[in-house]
Order: sequence, then structure tokens, then C-alpha cells
Amino acid sequence: MREIVGELVPPNRVLLTPGPSCMDPRVYKALGAPLVGHLDPWFMGMMGEVQELLRQVFQTGNRMTYPISASGSGGIEASVLNLLEEGDACIVCSNGMFSERMAVIAERATPNVIRVTAPLGKPVDPEDVRKAGRGKKIKFVGLAHGETSTAVVQKLGDFRKVADELGALLVVDAVATLAGLRLDVDREQIDICFSGTQKALSAPPGMAPITVNTRVEDAVRARTKPVQSWYFDFVPVMNYWGKERTYHHTPPIPLIYGLREALRLVLEETLEARWERHAQNQAALIAGLEAMGLEMFVANPADRLVTVTGVKIPAGIEDHRLRQQLLDEFNIEIAGGIGPTKGQIWRIGLMGYSSQKTNVLLVLAALEKALLDQGHRVAAGAGVGAAIRTYQQHTQPAVAGARK
Repeated sequence: MREIVGELVPPNRVLLTPGPSCMDPRVYKALGAPLVGHLDPWFMGMMGEVQELLRQVFQTGNRMTYPISASGSGGIEASVLNLLEEGDACIVCSNGMFSERMAVIAERATPNVIRVTAPLGKPVDPEDVRKAGRGKKIKFVGLAHGETSTAVVQKLGDFRKVADELGALLVVDAVATLAGLRLDVDREQIDICFSGTQKALSAPPGMAPITVNTRVEDAVRARTKPVQSWYFDFVPVMNYWGKERTYHHTPPIPLIYGLREALRLVLEETLEARWERHAQNQAALIAGLEAMGLEMFVANPADRLVTVTGVKIPAGIEDHRLRQQLLDEFNIEIAGGIGPTKGQIWRIGLMGYSSQKTNVLLVLAALEKALLDQGHRVAAGAGVGAAIRTYQQHTQPAVAGARK
């Protein structure tokens, strides 16, 4: 007889990757709440609470606001396929792996996908989008607010103006930015905005919060053919998340519990305080990294994504060996490059509950040790010292339940 596998005991990691992030103990507690049916009247009432919490975090009054039962990539697919019919044209701003994914998904619906690209480590220029779409009928302009593969942030304001000039909808991937970076869906007039639960929201992976305005609802109703995806079709899903609460699929009920508590934590802290906390922690991290002689992948500070920092790997340093040492000795996980940046950069995530002063000082000290062990010259304590001086210049907001 085969031996039964042992009890599940995962390591308790300090997750400093582009996702998932660590979770507050209150979220873990919510995940352990009793399971109920997805058509239970209590659960249906709770669904409405989750939708209202999401509206507050997205800063929108959109009726169609709900968590898709899928990863952030499901958010891309839902956004793109609900808008595009065969023959439609769209523009996708591609400056990394995940913004490029939007273009790849769009090509499965229409051959008329116009890529406007930027070099890795730089944002797309809105003027290039304007030129690419001039004289064409464009259904939507799509972009990633935060491109985690290169740690670049894309400023949204000018893209709304360009989309208006082209008569296009604006689709924004906020997987890496919602609740970590200033984002106001209604004020910035974003037509579709989607995110992921496992990033700055610090909820379990597996859901993609999305909000859709009435212009998109009208566009979907005006389609001549059904949406290519039955699962991601906005209309029947919103009949479940709308007033009708008509069965569509069985959602991940415990994940919704966890999301509800994570959203409560966001709003208890306040969005403004949360945005400031993320900015301060990244400023301290970068000060420490640069004091250690490391170079940022994104040269222009204004283009750096607050939730994920890209760091060039110094010559002579073995990438995998260093990251494995951080796991083995310090229980810290950071990410390497992905796609074209593989082996060239490290990506350090400070997202949601993981974005803490304690974690910043810990990862800087651990990196110093790992670099020294590979023969890289680092002034003793330079990184931690620079970070501490940065913190002394600011009063850092507290995080409820966080390690101090």
C-alpha cells in the first residue's frame, strides 16, 4: 500500500514578488469562514457588499462592477473579447509581456490589432497612439497602467484625450496598481478597468475585479454576434452579479470572503494613506539599492512603477543562486526577469500587506549578504542605512495588523 502524503505545511514566505503578496491575518481568518451555497440568500446579500466595496476602491459609480472568477489574464480576455467583433480595429500599447498579452488576445478576435510599442523600461508615448489611429475607426485603446514585467508605470491622462479624438473606448489593465497607486476610474473616464486580487489588494489569487461603464454596456448590446467567450460574456455574468442573481457559474466562495475582508482593510486604511505608504516604502527601497551600487532598470524616476521595482543584476552575479539564497536563508522571495528581461533584472514587489518598512529593511540586509557571498563589493550597512535615512524624512502611515 502506498503511503498517504503528509499534512500540508507550506513555508511562511516573505513574498516580495510582483504577486502574490502577503495577506493580512484578517484575510486568512475570512478564508476559513463556513462555506455556503452560491445561491444562498445570505451569500447573495454579501455579493452586493463586495460590489460596493469594489466601487469605492475603483472610485466609480459603475453598476457593472464585480470580481471575475479568473486571474488577471481573465480580466484582459473579458475586456477585449466583449468589445471586439471580427473586422474591428483596436490599438494596444505594448511595452512589456503583460501589455503584449492584451494584443495577443485581441488578435484572436480580429486581425486589425495595431501595436504601439516602446522600448523595455519606458512608457508608450500617447502621441504615437494618436498618429497610429489617425484616420482609422478604432474600437478601443488598451494599455497596462503598471507593466510588472519591466516595472514601468503608464500615466493615464493623455490617453483619455487621445481615445476621445479617435472615438475609441479606453481599456486599462490595473492588475498591479489598484489600491497601490492613485487611480480614479470615474475622474479619469476609464471605460473598462480591471485588476487582480493578489497584488496590492493583498487578497487570494484567483479573481479579477472589473468595472465597466455604460458606454461599454451600450457597445456590448450593439454587437451583431455573440461574444466569442461564453464564460467571460459580460451580460449573463452580470445577471448573476446584478439584481437578478441568475445562476451563471459557481464562484470561488472562500476567495470572495477573502476579497471582502481585504477591501475592508483597504478602506479602513484609506486610499490616500495606502498610496502614500507604497510610495514611501519604494523610495526607501530604491535609496537602499542605489546606496549598494545597484542600478534601476527604469532610468527615469517618473516612469517607475511604485508597486514593483526593477533592478539590474550586476555583472558576475548568478541570478538564480542569489534568489535561492534569499529563500533558503531569509525566507524571502523576489522575482527574476521574465521574457526578454530574464537573467537581466530582479523584480522586487512591495504590494499591499507586503509593502512594509520591516520588509524593506529585511530585503536590503539580505541582498547585501547574498551579494557579498558572491564576491560583489558592498559597503557594510549602506543599503539599510540609506533606507533608514529616507524613512526619517517622512512619517510613515501605520498598517493595521502589519509587522512593525
